[in-house]
Amino acid sequence: MKLTADAKGTFAIAPTPFHDDGRIDERSIDRLTDFYEEVGCDGVTVLGILGEAPKLDAAEAEQVAVRYVKRARKMQVIVGVSAPGFATMRSLAKASMDAGAAGVMIAPPPSLRTDDQIVGYFKQAAEAIGPDVPWVLQDYPLTLQVVFTPAVIRKIVMDNPNCVMLKHEDWPGLEKISTLRGFQKDGSLRPLSILCGNGGTFLDFEMERGADGAMTGYAFPELLIDVVNLSKAGKRDAAHDIFDAHLPLIRYEQQPGVGLTVRKYVLQKRGIIASSAQRKPGATMTATAKAEVDYLLSRVARFDKRANLGPQSSAAG
Repeated sequence: MKLTADAKGTFAIAPTPFHDDGRIDERSIDRLTDFYEEVGCDGVTVLGILGEAPKLDAAEAEQVAVRYVKRARKMQVIVGVSAPGFATMRSLAKASMDAGAAGVMIAPPPSLRTDDQIVGYFKQAAEAIGPDVPWVLQDYPLTLQVVFTPAVIRKIVMDNPNCVMLKHEDWPGLEKISTLRGFQKDGSLRPLSILCGNGGTFLDFEMERGADGAMTGYAFPELLIDVVNLSKAGKRDAAHDIFDAHLPLIRYEQQPGVGLTVRKYVLQKRGIIASSAQRKPGATMTATAKAEVDYLLSRVARFDKRANLGPQSSAAG
């Protein structure tokens, strides 16, 4: 089923599992996909910024995308297709959609500076992938160094009917969500799904501002699902209580340049991926950092038993 502006819930941002020698670990991709489905994710997004997409060649990117798409049974799969050139973007988008993906995600290149450049780029990108491919606009200025005003987002969405979702990762960004929802109330913006990233750091209040859910890669997607569902049910205190219990680990995982290392370490401890390895160049965790994460897990487990992890598990075999 293709992605629409009605999409909501929790879409996990999936890492790309590697063996210690840098080869793609397809069996861990399968386990990770199964895990996301088992805990109740509505979708999964692959080859995002933390999916180490720039470290894959074109054939490998297609291999990873198709593996996730084919393995998913209940979830919608969104594939990040951002690339320096439109030919590569078009090729990966076509391969992903042909395999059964729900849609694709496009981030801006860091070279964009003016509003006109931003609007023009996404017009060309939408034309490159084709009018029948639903796509997600990724707004992540902290990393991509491209700033979208709410008016620019509105212009992009209104100019491109196949743009059905915003991945909101501005920081601070709560007022941006409110402004966009205000545009919809006054009729100047058509329906648009808004899912939020940034490791879930502000998900508690983003939901209250009108977000439809989460799209991020925190190592406990169950927590994201809980916050989204509790918020939608109007159980504000319960949503904040469980969010607050996880917040120290969310904060630790959100450190620039370190977050993916921490996330993969926890997923390995959970027995979901066989190795926490990143493809080089990539960061590694010292024994001290691992001990800090283990301590944070023990503190989260006092409130949420799902974080009660024993000795490091192995998903090998």
